Amino acid sequence: MRDSSSLPAMLGQSAAFTTVLAEVRRLAAIDRPVLVIGERGTGKELVAARLHYLSQRWAQPLVTLNCGAIAESLLEAELFGYEAGAFTGAQRRRQGRFEAADGGTLFLDEIANASMAVQERLLRAVEYGQFERVGGTESVRVDVRVVAATNVDLPALSAAGRFRADLLDRLAFEVVTLPPLRARREDIPVLADAFARAMASELGWSAFPGFTEGAIAALLADPWPGNIRALKSCVERSLARHGDPQRPVAQVVVDPFASPWRPRSQDSAVVSPAATAPVASTAAATAAAPIRDQRAQLEREAVARALAQAGGHGPTAAAALGLGYHQFRRLVARYGLVKRRGSPNRQSE
Repeated sequence: MRDSSSLPAMLGQSAAFTTVLAEVRRLAAIDRPVLVIGERGTGKELVAARLHYLSQRWAQPLVTLNCGAIAESLLEAELFGYEAGAFTGAQRRRQGRFEAADGGTLFLDEIANASMAVQERLLRAVEYGQFERVGGTESVRVDVRVVAATNVDLPALSAAGRFRADLLDRLAFEVVTLPPLRARREDIPVLADAFARAMASELGWSAFPGFTEGAIAALLADPWPGNIRALKSCVERSLARHGDPQRPVAQVVVDPFASPWRPRSQDSAVVSPAATAPVASTAAATAAAPIRDQRAQLEREAVARALAQAGGHGPTAAAALGLGYHQFRRLVARYGLVKRRGSPNRQSE
């Protein structure tokens, strides 16, 4: 089996993270399908790579396919290949990803995007290791371990008739659910430091000068809806803007769109669904007001209510509304909800 030092890097020391790593190591030795579930940016493809390289298949191909990045009409041909003349432009036989992965592992990202017709063919390929190329009648046999990934609730899709229950049963021999970054905050400084050192090297710096305490606090305060991918972009962006290899990075740029000259649309503000149903007195008071004023009033009430329910803690209130922290702070400032220092209602940062 391959030495673990050559595995794709996955950094962290939190209990949530190390538990997942141990689970992945255990599953790698079991030659069955695995379903990896997690929000965007949590590292699903890295988990698939570890499952492959820690398995007995490590010396064979690891083939990946993003099912959401290919048109539905082409996904079947991409997976199973096609025969010459199968459709316009098919001038010769072409192997699909299953054949390319023979003996190794096939990683199917965004599996929920596969159509029901493709799912039916996937079931047979996963269950029996055989299929026909598009436009062909000859049965092709392969030995492939399938690892699939998604960021949606597949059991719910199955219950709604939008994902085959039998395919879900087959793929979910075991399920690895990745924790979001907000559930492993102690890993944020570790990850940020690693990303920063790599970016400093790319910028030609002799060393990374580090982050200030304020910068680390800002990184820890963000809810990171984009998870590790978003953190990496933030760190790299911050170093590029900082531009000084001699001084620690004091400002992190979480939102690259933040600007006093940013154009605003009427629908740019996001309000929690729970805040779209005001109490009767509010609705009556605003019934005759222009729609823009009504929207602003509802938005202000939603922000104030979330802030109150979070005990004045801005990051918690922002997460409750599904907003980024800096977007939330702009709304707080817009509606004058920031109190002077010392006031019990002041937004906690």
